[in-house]
Order: sequence, then C-alpha cells, then structure tokens
Amino acid sequence: MSDHADTIVQILGAIAVAVLTYWLTTRSRDRADKEAAKATLENQADALIVAVADVRVAAAATHILWEGPASRGRSFLLALLAGVGGTARGRVAGGSDALSFAIGLGEVAHLLSRERRAVNQAIATVREPLLLLATAAAPLQRHPDAVVAEATAAVMAAATDIENTAGIEAAVESFGQAVRAALQPPATRWARIRSRTR
Repeated sequence: MSDHADTIVQILGAIAVAVLTYWLTTRSRDRADKEAAKATLENQADALIVAVADVRVAAAATHILWEGPASRGRSFLLALLAGVGGTARGRVAGGSDALSFAIGLGEVAHLLSRERRAVNQAIATVREPLLLLATAAAPLQRHPDAVVAEATAAVMAAATDIENTAGIEAAVESFGQAVRAALQPPATRWARIRSRTR
C-alpha cells in the first residue's frame, strides 16, 4: 500500500509542479504582454506629439514666409516695381501709353504667377507633416481605451485648424492625460475592495 501511496504523492506533486509552472508562465507572459503594450502606447503617443509639432512648425513657417503682412507688402512692392519697370520699358521702346500700360500689367501678372506658384509649393510642404500626423494617429484611434481614441481624434481635429494654437495645446494636453491614465496599472483587487469600504 505504501508503494501506491508514494506513487499517488509523486503524481500529485508532479501535477502541483505542472500547475504552478503553468500559472507562473502565464503570469509572466501576461506581464510581458502588458509591458510591450505599454511601450507601444508610449512610442505611438510620442510619435503623435512629434507629428503635431511638425505640422505646427511647417504651418507657422509657411505663414511667416508667405502669408504674413511683411510677405504681402513685399509682394505688393515687387508687383509695383515690375509694373513701373514694364511700363517704362514700353515707353522707351516707343510704344503708346496703352501699350506701355499693357506691358507693365504683363510684368505684374508674370511676377504674381511666380509668387502664387511659390506659395502653392510652400503650402504643399505642410502636406507631408499632415500625412505623418495621420499615420501616427491611425493606431491610436483604434486603441482599445476609448478615452485615448477620443483624445487622438480631438488632436487630429485641432491640428487641422492651425490658427487655433490654444485649441491644439488643449487637445495635446488632454491626449497626454488620457495616455498617462491608460499607462497606469489597473488597481489591484485589494485596492478596489479598500476603496469600496471607504
């Protein structure tokens, strides 16, 4: 009978070791998966914030270079000088007043056409940062945490309105809070029980 008892004890011991090994392995794998998900979320959040900064810098540079009062004044002055120069060239060549005026207008049109092309090229430089922003936002908009997904959508909406700096900053701040909350480990069972008893 003792041989059977020893065999049963060995079997039970082996089962206990197998169950403990399975539990420890599963727990370790779950912990590693949570850490990997946390690192992924941190990287995605960083990429989104950098992409928002890139969009803001590109838009600000475009605004300063091509849309500000100094740029418009420069364009007006250049157009005026081109018109006067074209008109004078027409007069020197012996053209009538109407012909000289037409030559001056042609010079103005040519200059403004080049300016418009340069502005369009500058505006196109914002396209790439916007594309990078959309790429960075895509996985975050599908995040299982609804608050993170909603905050990402708010950042995307705010980033399209470059003039609203306060709105962009508020959206990025809300996004940061949502990410920080998502990165916090869930409360332990004991902490949840204690919070209910208070």
